[in-house]
Amino acid sequence: MPRPLGELEDAVMSRVWQWNRPVTVREVLEDLQEERQIAYTTVMTVLDNLHQKGWVRREQDGRAYRYEAISTRAAYSAALMNEAWSSSDNEAAALVAFFGMMSPEQLEALRDALRVLQLNGVRLDDAGER
Repeated sequence: MPRPLGELEDAVMSRVWQWNRPVTVREVLEDLQEERQIAYTTVMTVLDNLHQKGWVRREQDGRAYRYEAISTRAAYSAALMNEAWSSSDNEAAALVAFFGMMSPEQLEALRDALRVLQLNGVRLDDAGER
C-alpha cells in the first residue's frame, strides 16, 4: 500500500474522488480556493506528485493534463484499515477495540458488509477459508 495521503494530497484527492471524472488543475484550484489561499503551481505539483505515486492517471488535453483517480476512496480507506490492523501485535484485540469504537450506524454498515460478503460466497464461519 502506498503511504497515507498528506493533508493537501487528501484535499485534492477528495475532489477527484467526489467528482468521479477527469479533472484539471484549474478546476481543483478553484474549488480549493473556496476554503484556503493556494497557488495554481501548488495544486499542479500535488497532482503531479499524486500521479508519480500512482494515485491518479493523467491524459494530455491541449497544453494541460486531465487527472483521474486510479482507485476509489473506499479502496484507499480499506487499505489504510488493513495496514493498521496488520501492524497490530494482537489482531483480534485490535478488531474488538475497533468495533467497540464504532457508532450504531457504523456497526449497521459492518453488518451490511458482512451480508454482502456472504451473498458473494465468502464463508465467514471458517476462519481463514473462503
